[in-house]
Amino acid sequence: MDQIIECVPNFSEGTNQEIIQSITGAIGSVEGVKLLNVDPGRDANRTVVTFAGQPEAVIEAAFLAIKTAGELIDMSAQNGTHPRMGATDVCPLIPVSNITLDEVTVYANRLAQRVGEELQIPVYLYENSQPDKKRSNLAAIRAGEYEGFFKKIKLPNWKPDFGPAEMDAKRGATVIGARDFLIAYNINLNTASAHIANEIAQDVRETGKIIIEKNGKERIPGSLKYVKAIGWYIPEYGKAQVSMNLTNISATPIHEVFDEVCAKATEHGCEVTGSELIGMIPLKAMIDAGRYFLLKQGITYVTDEFKLIDAAIQAMGLNELAPFDPQKKIIEYQLDNK
Repeated sequence: MDQIIECVPNFSEGTNQEIIQSITGAIGSVEGVKLLNVDPGRDANRTVVTFAGQPEAVIEAAFLAIKTAGELIDMSAQNGTHPRMGATDVCPLIPVSNITLDEVTVYANRLAQRVGEELQIPVYLYENSQPDKKRSNLAAIRAGEYEGFFKKIKLPNWKPDFGPAEMDAKRGATVIGARDFLIAYNINLNTASAHIANEIAQDVRETGKIIIEKNGKERIPGSLKYVKAIGWYIPEYGKAQVSMNLTNISATPIHEVFDEVCAKATEHGCEVTGSELIGMIPLKAMIDAGRYFLLKQGITYVTDEFKLIDAAIQAMGLNELAPFDPQKKIIEYQLDNK
């Protein structure tokens, strides 16, 4: 059976459709690659693209996308609510079928080396591709963002893994690596307060928050392992959101995350109104969520796949901001739709 990997690059452009279409056109030009999802965000000024295929084709498409983004996006004039450090901010490769994470790491490292050497863009390896665990976390690499990288890149411990140790003013720097499946997931609140959203984010994220006391600083861990979170306000929606990356959905599934944020929102005097999936989600995660929410209602007899998915959509309010189409948002359905 064919080896299949997924690539989910994040580009620092969420409004200019011509630029977005040029990037996705470069991806689609490679035979053997299927473009699965394009998810632009105006206020975040960021587009998450999902595509999949056989490894050689995927890394060729990723290279062309990074090249195109660097040509068309000017980071010196870019701004948005989402943290960023480059035109292609991050480019993860993810095992889907008949391939291990370590095998995907070989392809990710090949891509990173090619981007650094041929395009002369500073590249940092992350997650499974990064042997130095002090700099394998995306948040640690991206700290300081685009504006701070002109100095950061000169520090000996932040020399890029590939490419020049000089910040590219137009294209910025990028992060490439192999990782497990990640869900980008935003939960909507009935408040416009970014402060409240960030308080909830600190309560739930694994790294928690820092409390300053008389004897110094103390870090209080959050309630959810394998969850990264920030809070922000999205004018487009008129709502604050808890914006999260779920990095191990086997250990901390999406339905547990939703319930925990609901509980913390209540503690902070607000309510969850729904949620938003950025990019795609595995079928199992939706089925497990459907079973979970139905069981909370005392319903145990539903086994139909589509009814379980619908139960998950309704319980988590995934239709609140835009229609949630399982055929487009569930990765297995997209791959099966030749």
